[in-house]
Amino acid sequence: MIKASVYIITLNEEKHIRRTLESVKNFDEIIIVDSGSSDKTLEIAKEYTKNIFYKKWEGEGIQKNYALSLCKNEWVLSLDADEEVSYELNNEIKNFTMQDNFVALDIKFLEYYMGVVSSNLVKKNTHIRFFKKTNGVYNTKGVHAQITIKNGLVKKSKFYIHHFSDKFIHEFVMKNNNYSTLRANENKNKGRKFSLIKLIFIFPLMFFKFYILRRNIFNGIRGFILAIVIAFYAFLKEAKLYELYLKEKSQI
Repeated sequence: MIKASVYIITLNEEKHIRRTLESVKNFDEIIIVDSGSSDKTLEIAKEYTKNIFYKKWEGEGIQKNYALSLCKNEWVLSLDADEEVSYELNNEIKNFTMQDNFVALDIKFLEYYMGVVSSNLVKKNTHIRFFKKTNGVYNTKGVHAQITIKNGLVKKSKFYIHHFSDKFIHEFVMKNNNYSTLRANENKNKGRKFSLIKLIFIFPLMFFKFYILRRNIFNGIRGFILAIVIAFYAFLKEAKLYELYLKEKSQI
């Protein structure tokens, strides 16, 4: 048994949630915060935990801060409902709770694109997901929830969380369309000004970064498609910021 709490926010995740919960069933506590699932998500979750709560969706940061507040243990692990903790990472986390030098673990992610795991040659994303509860807090103002470690040292993990991103291209595009609108409004509210230079160069720069520098070229056709989609998302944020500028000037 790992003396730590796992917290997961959910909405209609019946396809993945069992795999996620199976990977952490040896944790002392599992917290589920659901925002209105209409499928079998909660039915499956009840097989693994009694700690199931409902909270109306108010943003990722608010949801995760609420879930974090419900955890009783000193150490906590944040998971999304389409993720799986590897066996090796489970052991790494168990040993990590027995040391006092670090307060958080920055964990590597193995991404699954279009049903296939990303090449080992691709640069891996990392996220702080395991930490001491009193040392972490979520930013509730941005579009994406990011954990901030208030004090203490962060260690890089040796092993992985598997991320099963199985969305089709049209789902990625729809999600990016929604998020780019939110990010454009967020940037405007922060006082960020539209930049023609950025509008012109952001697409090729982001494509180069994702496809070449992050080595998604080794993901073949899948990597090329994803690089295009991500670069277009970056372009959309700038284009929509320009659109907001025009609306402000009553030009549209």
